[in-house]
Amino acid sequence: MSEERSRFIVSADWVEKNLGAPEFRIVDCSFYLPAQKRNAAEEYAEAHIPGAVLFDQDKIADQSSSLAHTIPSPEYFAEEVGRIGISETDTIVVYDGIGMFASPRVWWLFRVMGARNVYVLDGGMDGWKRDGRPVTSELPEPAPATFKPNYDASKVTTLDAMRRIVDAGKIQIADARSAGRFTGVDPEPRAGLRSGHMPGAKSLPSGIFAENGKFKSLPELRKTIEASGIDLSKPIVTSCGSGITAAIITLALTSLGHADNTLYDGSWTEWGGLDDTPVVTGKD
Repeated sequence: MSEERSRFIVSADWVEKNLGAPEFRIVDCSFYLPAQKRNAAEEYAEAHIPGAVLFDQDKIADQSSSLAHTIPSPEYFAEEVGRIGISETDTIVVYDGIGMFASPRVWWLFRVMGARNVYVLDGGMDGWKRDGRPVTSELPEPAPATFKPNYDASKVTTLDAMRRIVDAGKIQIADARSAGRFTGVDPEPRAGLRSGHMPGAKSLPSGIFAENGKFKSLPELRKTIEASGIDLSKPIVTSCGSGITAAIITLALTSLGHADNTLYDGSWTEWGGLDDTPVVTGKD
């Protein structure tokens, strides 16, 4: 018997069988850091899963914020995803190029905005192509849809709330940045940010949750999280560089049945860019 997998992860076989089904929506939400030297829009234009619409994480965001891809208002989100043919009642499968990098953020975002049937494609577009599955360069022309948002603010941690969490030291903080950035040994990729982490945070680098773009089994996820010193019976807030890879931890937690978790949307770009927020270096 194979090990138990996350109920939010779907296989390429399942997605391929459902291509073209009614109320089945595929979303390419690829996003890359400059160091990855990949262009999401260009790759989408060259080849995407048939019927997949492009979700630009910098466009479907709060355009008034100085921070990158901040969570947008429910109204703006609904308008933008309705424009690309998605309703909150659809079955929505999100994917990115690498497999488990940017897609969990959009999985989380759709759920925070009220969609319930949201899944992540295991292996991503890179795995889909390796398997020789169908791709197209034809741009879809989805009929506009109505997305009725039901925003769950309880899943989003603001700067003020994060300050209180750090001061109180009672809620666990899981940091998805690399170990080098967490300890302060490596510089932040964004200019002007201090190095290190929030007092009390635990290091859970986002790359440890998947292998070759495929999400680990539930027993492996549990072992990975507990090895970091995180107690799965207590509340957790996730954070990262800019709110993208924190959602990988959120996906792992939710997959394990952990409900009392939030995501700090501003993450280190906000926290490390301020002068009055406490920052520590080293492993603890």
